[in-house]
Amino acid sequence: MAILVFQHSDIGGPGRLGMTLRDHGHKLHIVRPDKGEAVPPDLDNVDGVIALGGPQNVDENLGSGGAKWPWMANEMTLLKQAHERHLPIVGICLGHQMLGAALGGEIAPMARGEYGFHTVTLSPAGHTDPILAGVRWSMPAFQTHGREVVKGPPGAQILASSKACKVQAFRIGLRSYGFQWHFEADRSGVDAFLKNAAAGLAESGMSPDQAAKQADEQYAEFARLSDRICVNIASLLTPTMWRETARRDMPDGPAAITAVR
Repeated sequence: MAILVFQHSDIGGPGRLGMTLRDHGHKLHIVRPDKGEAVPPDLDNVDGVIALGGPQNVDENLGSGGAKWPWMANEMTLLKQAHERHLPIVGICLGHQMLGAALGGEIAPMARGEYGFHTVTLSPAGHTDPILAGVRWSMPAFQTHGREVVKGPPGAQILASSKACKVQAFRIGLRSYGFQWHFEADRSGVDAFLKNAAAGLAESGMSPDQAAKQADEQYAEFARLSDRICVNIASLLTPTMWRETARRDMPDGPAAITAVR
């Protein structure tokens, strides 16, 4: 069994999150739908699902002009099915927006995108959520997005916000999480994202040199807090003992998940 990882661009790999999950005994099965690889037809032999970022936009794919990325609808259907089966799910940036839309939320363009490091503040629900345990209530977060979840899915708890983006993180149910910021990005990932975000940086009023200086100043603290989130995900959201417990008790749904946590 493995954790299914949807990667949507060459620079948007699983980064520090992938390394942490592997260190905790997980195998990752990476699928590149943007390269023509098929979205799996079911969730057999899947321990959890991670949907990473990418240059695509959910709202464009759902518009009246038809599907710009045909694979996106299939991936969103699988995310919904994983949520209904109570499998662990982590959506990041585009994945966060796809998960939100798949479960009934709303996605829209921002008046001004967030690029570079921006302060994210935890909500009261975020203060007590185990996946955010041990991180600062106000922290630097690396962002590269011009769209946002403007309305969370029905029943979702908003865990974090920034000045420009109300839904920086949400949880719905016990095991489905969305994060707008790139906590998975290591330093090489941050540099790659910035290199490919020239238009977004200009739109947000930041030069490449300013973004590089900001990264030099804030990366160390960002990395420390991001590592903690990754460890929390690996040890609390996707513990290796989940495999046997879920296999034995899955008919009981949330009751079995509560026992694991």
